Amino acid sequence: MKLVTAIINESKLDEVREALLSADITRITVVRVSGHGQQKNTDIYRGTQVVPNLIPKVKVEIAVNEEFVNITVDTIIEAARSGTEGSVGDGKIFITNLEQCIRIRTGEKGGQAI
Repeated sequence: MKLVTAIINESKLDEVREALLSADITRITVVRVSGHGQQKNTDIYRGTQVVPNLIPKVKVEIAVNEEFVNITVDTIIEAARSGTEGSVGDGKIFITNLEQCIRIRTGEKGGQAI
């Protein structure tokens, strides 16, 4: 089991969600987050250009069994990328081992609980 975590632009959330649903990946968690990487965002505050420290993003988390990792990652990349070549700020995907998953309602464990 793996946990796929994607940090993407807020504007791409609907596209990513619809693409995941089309790929039969239906169980996702979405959290609004702030952060920064290479992308720089500027705002005008009281007539002065300001570079804020944190940029609003969306974190999408998906627990998947091994056979769905590549499908999930490829789907997110295709839906979250800006244009054909992408651009700074499109986001990142992290894949981590998921030690255990337990469905609270039934007590099912492991891949069955996902």
